[in-house]
Amino acid sequence: MPLLRTARRPAPLVTVSAFLGLLLTALTGPVAAAPLVSSPSAPPAGHPAVQPGAGRTPDGTERMTAVDIPADVTAGVAVFDRLTGRFTEQYRADAPFRSASVVKLLLALDFLWNRGPTYEVPQADRDRLGAMLSSSDDAAASHYWSTGGGSEVITRMAARLGLTGTAPPPAGYPGFWGYTATTALDTVRVYRYLLDAAPEPVRTLVVGALHRSTRCGADGFDQYFGLPSAFGSSGAVKQGWSGFTSGGCTASGAPVDAGTRPEAGTRPDAAATHGPSAPRTAPAGTAAATLDLTSEALHTTGTAGPDDRTVVAVLTLHPDGTSYGTAYNRVTALTGSLDVPGAVRPSGTRFTTWGSGVRVRAAPTTSSAALTTLPAGVGVLVGCQRQGGRVSVPPYVNDWWAYLPQYGGWITNIYVDSPGNTLPGVAPCP
Repeated sequence: MPLLRTARRPAPLVTVSAFLGLLLTALTGPVAAAPLVSSPSAPPAGHPAVQPGAGRTPDGTERMTAVDIPADVTAGVAVFDRLTGRFTEQYRADAPFRSASVVKLLLALDFLWNRGPTYEVPQADRDRLGAMLSSSDDAAASHYWSTGGGSEVITRMAARLGLTGTAPPPAGYPGFWGYTATTALDTVRVYRYLLDAAPEPVRTLVVGALHRSTRCGADGFDQYFGLPSAFGSSGAVKQGWSGFTSGGCTASGAPVDAGTRPEAGTRPDAAATHGPSAPRTAPAGTAAATLDLTSEALHTTGTAGPDDRTVVAVLTLHPDGTSYGTAYNRVTALTGSLDVPGAVRPSGTRFTTWGSGVRVRAAPTTSSAALTTLPAGVGVLVGCQRQGGRVSVPPYVNDWWAYLPQYGGWITNIYVDSPGNTLPGVAPCP
């Protein structure tokens, strides 16, 4: 049973003796900038030029954006409409961020770059690339980082794609591929190459894997923040996270043991001498000293709309110690505030959850299979609600359940942060 955090729901009326008994139980009983790489003056042949400038509407006129960025969040945003060839959003789009797992796009492209005219890829590598891109598998990334020459991968790909703000990890962190510096503009450039200029076999393999992004990452982090939550999961998605202790997501529904999970996006290869426990600050006196390696990083990148119409890159940093659920909610809200042509916002009402290890069930009863668990405090989209199995979490008792269309399952209304047994504004399920 999930651990209670805070009493958020009004308790039912009880007698004084019953109240004292509940109080005793509650008290005594059980209740997670880097140096920039120089680049060619023009992109390689066949690589589409990225237009600089402020956010614009489809008719080309300037527009003031209203990006929803919390005061304590640092963000870099770029949204490019491939249909009109213009940006609809730019906010600190050339500011450097540590890439976390977004660098896996470059690791895949570097491996595929010179595969010959047929681009034959061994099945073992197809499987490994698929796991790295769809489920953000860190071991696969470390493999391609090591076999590709480490930082040389970043230097090569920055030159090949004309990336102006992408650089290898700072000196002293040679194995930390997640400490590669990147920008929102460079991330858009990578996607534009993949969609508009890459050889068809490369596009099919990489973009196809991104379209099959799994909800649970290989390291137990929920990947549905940002793009998949704000606009549905039909587009290409590559997420990045770094600095969090637990994402709380498992395919089996069993809670994640935060004490056994490595820091995602920063694990070095096996030969590296600096492990994940190394200080997350750049060495003093280096050009990389301005790259923030301390704040929690959470990035959502990919496409939205028919035929991958719009490329979206949202890179964010959160104050050190921010919980995964809090950052998850902030990035999703930020992404949802953007002008993303072609994107369809899913129907439903958003609520915040509370409690740790809250299970999503296959049916509205605790006897049904646990599909997964939710990160603590994460926001969810509720499609409808209905009565089901009675759930008792003293002092709360409720038989109403919320259906989560983006998870394909149910959670008891007890763990939805809203007063009353039913959720306001949410219709009963048919």
